[in-house]
Amino acid sequence: MTIAMVAGIDDVVLNFSPLGLQILNAILAVVMFSIAIDLTVSDFKRLFTAPKPLITGLVSQFLLLPALTFCMILAVEPQPSIALGLMLVAACPGGNVSNFMTHRAKGNVALSVSMTAFATVGAIILTPFNIAFWGSLYGPTREILRATSIDPVSVAITVGLMLVLPLCLGVLLNARRPDITARIRVPMQYLSMGIFMAFIVIALGANWSLFLQYAGVVAGLVLLHNALALAGGYGFATIAGLSAFDRRAITIETGIQNSGLGLILIFGFFSGLGGMAVVAAFWGIWHLLSGIAIATLFARRDLVPA
Repeated sequence: MTIAMVAGIDDVVLNFSPLGLQILNAILAVVMFSIAIDLTVSDFKRLFTAPKPLITGLVSQFLLLPALTFCMILAVEPQPSIALGLMLVAACPGGNVSNFMTHRAKGNVALSVSMTAFATVGAIILTPFNIAFWGSLYGPTREILRATSIDPVSVAITVGLMLVLPLCLGVLLNARRPDITARIRVPMQYLSMGIFMAFIVIALGANWSLFLQYAGVVAGLVLLHNALALAGGYGFATIAGLSAFDRRAITIETGIQNSGLGLILIFGFFSGLGGMAVVAAFWGIWHLLSGIAIATLFARRDLVPA
């Protein structure tokens, strides 16, 4: 990989049509709805009576991970668009497959699903805040933010419509018509993840040559970033004194990020800036592999809920 190629990633723009962006918005809403129909009011009540695991997980996701990301960027000094892409991914809530991964890991699925729900609602404020806060602390990314003039309110509205609205509708349907959610739960999960992965592949197809050209630039950084996320989540939950059952959920929730949301924000507010888009796309591929690997590793030891 030449120095000129690495430097040129800041000038690359990936193409994504307005119609494609609207379709991706709808797909993410469907994915969020498929998760929400697993939630009940009692899930939230249990966590309010014993909130320590939930609070630990949310702090790990929205405070620890962005801080670790910032320290990593200071240490390795990547290209500005790559650095901002890493910050943006760290600012997103947990990924939609984290609940499946936690189940596979034999961890606390109720905690995982509730973390996804609370993180999704919190992302309305915390995602734009973390992008603006951490991005402004690093000179090269601060320049991109100034040139972009990102509107936190617009980001919050985007997150709310894509994630929070289908979350509320899913919980409401499960409360009012559990017979319907029982029938559609499994088909919806497979359908939503299938169309999401298919669409990402199709969307990347339009930029495949550029993605392949620059994927090698970000691969090592994404692997390191994801390893920091997983290790940070596990370490923080351990320091907090949580059970292994809860640690598994928090580890996976911190290490599986909603890169689909990241892509929407990149194409919607940063005009498909190359380094950011390649980081988010590579994250979307890699965290599935690392998530399955860590879940399989956890699953080798069976646990009884604490």
